[in-house]
Amino acid sequence: MGLELSIGVLACFAAGALAVFLPRLLGRAAAWVAALLPAFLFVDYLLVLEPLVAGASVVQTIPFLPQLDVAFSFRLDGLSLLFALLITGVGVLVLLYAGAYMDGDPRTGRLLGLLLLFMGSMLGLVLSDNAVGLFVFWELTSLTSFLLIGFHQENQHARTMALQALFVTAGGGLALLAGLVLLTVVVGSGELSVMAASGEAIRAHAWYLPALALVLAGAFTKSAQFPFHFWLPGAMTAPTPVSAYLHSATMVKAGVYLLARLHPGLGGTPAWEITVTAVGAVTMLVGAYLALRETDLKLVLAYSTVSALGTLTLLLGVGTDAAVLAAMVFLLAHALYKGSLFLVAGAVDHATGTRNIDDLSGLRRAMPFTAAAALLASLSLAGLAPFFSFIGKELLIEALVEAAPLAALALALVASAFLVAVAGIVGVRPFLGPTRPTPREPHEVSLAMWGGPLLLAVAGLLLGALPHLVEKPLTAATASAALGPVSSAHLLLWHGFTPALALSLAALAGGFVLFKGWVSLHGVHTRLERVLRYGPSRAYARGMDALPVLASRLTLIVHHGRLRGYVGVALAVAALLAALALSAAGVPRFGLSSDIRVHEVVIAFVMLSAAAVTCLSSSRLTAVVALGVVGYGTAVVFLFFGAPDLAMTQILFETLTVVLFVLILRRLPRFTQRSSRPTLRRDGAIALSIGVVVGALVLAALAAPAPEKISGYFGETSVPEGHGRNVVNVILVDFRALDTLGEITVLAVAAVGVLALLGTRRPPS
Repeated sequence: MGLELSIGVLACFAAGALAVFLPRLLGRAAAWVAALLPAFLFVDYLLVLEPLVAGASVVQTIPFLPQLDVAFSFRLDGLSLLFALLITGVGVLVLLYAGAYMDGDPRTGRLLGLLLLFMGSMLGLVLSDNAVGLFVFWELTSLTSFLLIGFHQENQHARTMALQALFVTAGGGLALLAGLVLLTVVVGSGELSVMAASGEAIRAHAWYLPALALVLAGAFTKSAQFPFHFWLPGAMTAPTPVSAYLHSATMVKAGVYLLARLHPGLGGTPAWEITVTAVGAVTMLVGAYLALRETDLKLVLAYSTVSALGTLTLLLGVGTDAAVLAAMVFLLAHALYKGSLFLVAGAVDHATGTRNIDDLSGLRRAMPFTAAAALLASLSLAGLAPFFSFIGKELLIEALVEAAPLAALALALVASAFLVAVAGIVGVRPFLGPTRPTPREPHEVSLAMWGGPLLLAVAGLLLGALPHLVEKPLTAATASAALGPVSSAHLLLWHGFTPALALSLAALAGGFVLFKGWVSLHGVHTRLERVLRYGPSRAYARGMDALPVLASRLTLIVHHGRLRGYVGVALAVAALLAALALSAAGVPRFGLSSDIRVHEVVIAFVMLSAAAVTCLSSSRLTAVVALGVVGYGTAVVFLFFGAPDLAMTQILFETLTVVLFVLILRRLPRFTQRSSRPTLRRDGAIALSIGVVVGALVLAALAAPAPEKISGYFGETSVPEGHGRNVVNVILVDFRALDTLGEITVLAVAAVGVLALLGTRRPPS
């Protein structure tokens, strides 16, 4: 391959940053220059077709964190090649279209740059062979699509829909991250190719179901599967080039790509087959019905895209060789005709000022080239021969007849009939019939706007007439791309009179009837809307409305402004974590000495009694004196255990603090009990638990083997490293610098507390 995989991805990001300035420098030629990079990449990917057909693959690995065995690895095989060709090939046409669509708009550079950034994100996603890299590019597609959907940032509705798409897809991305982490732990490698080859180990592991659920959540949200389908039609607020690129050929198929990539590792179980097949079938039917009830061109196409994504998911859920091959054929056919129809919708809106189908008719006279593209693409959407989609529809029906439940086949036929009607609604109705008045006088758009959709539509016709052009690459996209063993299949336009052909003709007839009665169906849609008004979209809206209320109430609970509560929570959590660590390490053997002496018991009793008096006394002076007894008792303990220097320091410090406390507290108002008994009991329980845990930690530490004495080390290194002959000073200032800093900090905090207490003094009356 002429260009390293990573360089191609990075080049898209670099080009995206530079494209912002191209319109200022090159004017109308900016889009043509921006399209040079994806055109070059498209040709570069085509050059590896033959090696990939032979079963080879292009691999590149870039070390990132070698200590953690993390690397950015890229792999170009049959599956990733199919997506890479769609991303770059359709990307060229979309960039050219965007330049003409935004002609004269000062934001043209921003749109071109964002489209190239999105292109780089999608290429990185489909080429990544590492879970970390896949997730990074997965989230980058969500971020760049957010910027593209909200391109008209002055429009409140556009901003809302962009946030909706971001929340749904990014939330699914977090689930996907957790699933990939589980798979990495199970397999012992973060490489997707290793995961795909470790199907038996994954399916036998106890974490299979959690990993499957998390991965499916990520895939379903990204590819707009029910009940997450509502974000995709909302994203139609984006400019038409964005809709054509993101929502027909690239982003929405990322979830389908993930399912295909991980099918060998996660598929083949009842959980996979039932879940993926059921979700795909429901999405397929729901999308097709919702497309039939809309009158906005882009919304009709958006819902029909939802239906197509459900079809692809259904086929991958069935998972047989025939179903996987049908999915790949259908994926390519859908990208060609749906990209064309989206671009046609933008051209119609650009030329007439409206996308409402009820207001459009007879445009073939004013827009002949656009009408030709629309007619060819709509016939492909309907699945008529000799288009490539006809082959895909026959393979689809054959695969479902062979292996899918009867209900799935029935739903597929109903959805197919709905989409035949949709094809007539978007590709025939606006262009045939008498001319109707529109907000702008209809006119043919420029070559850059009608050439792209016409080229995509003709490509669908050409591949249908000459399917052998893509027969081997599509077989490679299933067999040699680690999708599992798929037997070789021939793509033929004519299979003879088969049950699949009969079922396809029945769907065509049903779709024609629905198309003829489409206007009269509006009343049925209205009545059903009253019944089906409670859906995922409304649930999302209600959830977003409830989010500020929940945040406000949670803030009142967490940020209540009471220092005692903050400290209590922090100490309780610390005690809990320490207790969990102790329990995880097993029951420690506490190092209790057997020769406890009488004076030690007396000292301990006096200290405990003084601590109890400190807590229970209602007199500040008594509490200070009792607290001083605790400190002096600690000094006595130091003295008995051979630390006279610490004992002297403790006595001096304790004397100073007692005197200061007495001088300060005598100036404060009388002591009053402000806490209720439940609060006191709670605080007492927290204090007791902390004491028990800390005591257990100390005893466990005493039970550990005695470490080697370090006094010799301090004496030897005091002069050469601490540059001081007073060993004690060097220890405090150099070896225990952080400890000394902590003590200074404690004194500073205590001083602040003293100032706060003095501030409560009542002024003299």
